[in-house]
Amino acid sequence: MMIQIEPQSDIPIYTQLFNQIVEGIAKGDINPGDSLPSVRSLAADLGVNMHTVNKSYHELEKKGIIQIVPKSGAVIQSPKTIAVGEALYEQLTVQWRPKIAESLVLGLEQEQIHTLIESIVKDLKGSKNKGKKG
Repeated sequence: MMIQIEPQSDIPIYTQLFNQIVEGIAKGDINPGDSLPSVRSLAADLGVNMHTVNKSYHELEKKGIIQIVPKSGAVIQSPKTIAVGEALYEQLTVQWRPKIAESLVLGLEQEQIHTLIESIVKDLKGSKNKGKKG
């Protein structure tokens, strides 16, 4: 797993770490059942505070992406099927709505937004299928 932290970014380091782990899972670089490095180890590798890594891991756990097992580490969980109307679906709607509204205000058409989302999904899913024929 290759994680690159940009200390000068406006995005907090714990959020950068969270986002990159999630993207690694989405791309298939990290799989259910895999263990993440220990908090201490990852913090040392990235040159960041252990509390920063710990905060990222706890955010991942809160969302059900990993399970933290005391003295064993953090393990990637299997994906769950999310039904329309469930809390996560509603939460994502609340989070995405302002960005979609901003996109419309900035002049993107509905079809351009659809194309953008499809492109991002294809990029993430495409990495999963490298080397596979189908």
